[in-house]
Amino acid sequence: MQGNTEKQVKDLFIIGGGINGCGIARDAAGRGLSVSLAEMNDLASATSSASTKLFHGGLRYLEYFEFRLVREALIEREVLLKAMPHISWPMRFVLPYHKDMRFESNTPTSRLLGFFMPWMKGRRPSWLIRLGLFLYDNLGGRNILPGTRTVDLTTSAEGGPLDDRFAKAYEYSDCWIEDSRLVVLNARDAQARGAEIMTRTKVLSARSENGIWEIETQNIENGETRTEYARMLVNAGGPWVGDIIQSKVSLNSREGVRLVRGSHIVTKRLFDHEKCYFFQGTDGRIIFAIPYETDFTLIGTTDAEHDDPSTKPECTDQERDYLLNFANDYFKQELTAEDVVWTYSGVRPLYDDGASSATAATRDYTLKVDVSTGAPILNIFGGKITTYRRLAESALEHIGKHLDVAKDPWTAGAPLPGGDFAVDGVETLIAELKRAYPFLTDFWAKRLVRAYGTEASKILGDANSAEDLGQDFGATLTETEIQWLMTREYARTAQDVVWRRNKLGLRLSAQQINTLDDWMAQNRAEAPVAAE
Repeated sequence: MQGNTEKQVKDLFIIGGGINGCGIARDAAGRGLSVSLAEMNDLASATSSASTKLFHGGLRYLEYFEFRLVREALIEREVLLKAMPHISWPMRFVLPYHKDMRFESNTPTSRLLGFFMPWMKGRRPSWLIRLGLFLYDNLGGRNILPGTRTVDLTTSAEGGPLDDRFAKAYEYSDCWIEDSRLVVLNARDAQARGAEIMTRTKVLSARSENGIWEIETQNIENGETRTEYARMLVNAGGPWVGDIIQSKVSLNSREGVRLVRGSHIVTKRLFDHEKCYFFQGTDGRIIFAIPYETDFTLIGTTDAEHDDPSTKPECTDQERDYLLNFANDYFKQELTAEDVVWTYSGVRPLYDDGASSATAATRDYTLKVDVSTGAPILNIFGGKITTYRRLAESALEHIGKHLDVAKDPWTAGAPLPGGDFAVDGVETLIAELKRAYPFLTDFWAKRLVRAYGTEASKILGDANSAEDLGQDFGATLTETEIQWLMTREYARTAQDVVWRRNKLGLRLSAQQINTLDDWMAQNRAEAPVAAE
């Protein structure tokens, strides 16, 4: 870091504490750059905690001929799986087939088939699905994940919950990811490597002066304002990327963002096995039905235009009913609105490529450097959670054209905090934790390992009983764990804890959550804003 007695100038100032911002902060800090990151709310408080929770190649993107994006994502699945086996794990996806499956009408594939095979009338033939799965198995290579197989739904457990008209399915591999924990662990690792992570810190304005960015920030909890200085600005504002360009930095840029809302519903568990369903609709869209948090099923997602990033995305009744009707086309059990226990929505900040619909808009990322103000700013558009690490590497390539980045890419082989164990080592870790702490229930031990990996024992410390862990807030959440989340993982409120650091909001009552929030408010002054 260079500077004088009046100011310290960082190499990078990153706006946005979602997966892209935290991933870039981690990569840059690990290469020796001085980094500050500001997030106006909690980490992963917007798009990055509202995904479908999958590391996947994007099977349907093959219909749009996005082969580069799919190949990169497929390769990344196993790279990421090795780095975070506590928060990511393999899943098998069951794709039931029937003759009425259709393409969305405006995909390149549907147009080609419409020209060469007009008698299909938009239907997906079985051979084309199998060809797509062959490409999916082989585009990125696989060392851990098994390939595609055919399933007889008339005799298998996977066919049991489905309507009897489904006789055949294809089964393929992708991975689950705890999305908001992924963001927090990247932030923690970035800070461990020297980055400054500032949550609840809003960027008021940024201007270039003599080739240096002057960034005015405000702590939204106490109102304190500060001026930060940096050689380069990274706009990783997600849904707010366009607003930052226009109102915070005042760039005259033609690059635009297309906001697409994706909504999900959660029901009580609908089937007993641990595989996920991939459902294709008569409208050409797809949804997933995924085992979720042991006792629930996650169903999503929708694609709807979202006009204003300041408008909180919420699952509308129309979107809820669309997902219920979609699922009801497949499941024997008839689902109604009364079966929905929770909904959530996120806004995808896609690059505006002029696509005709929200579904057709590219999920690939676009990075643009602007030097018109005299100091460089990197604007991040789009991206998938699966390719966040490669996006960060690509960002560092752009940054390296303006700053001295001496070190080579390094993140591919580096585990995230708690992830320093074998990909297939979760059950062993759970058993070891239960031996060391016999008072843990099966659910409790699994939850801790899935959240914290090898750090679970650090949280429990020398406890000999549940009472040694302090106040019990319900659903295995204790004072000791909350203290860890406040001092190590940037948590400030109950909402940070029960909907982002974990999903225990599904199990806790409103009164229990209020009690937790009151306790955290009373103890917040003693906890550092950033992780240790």
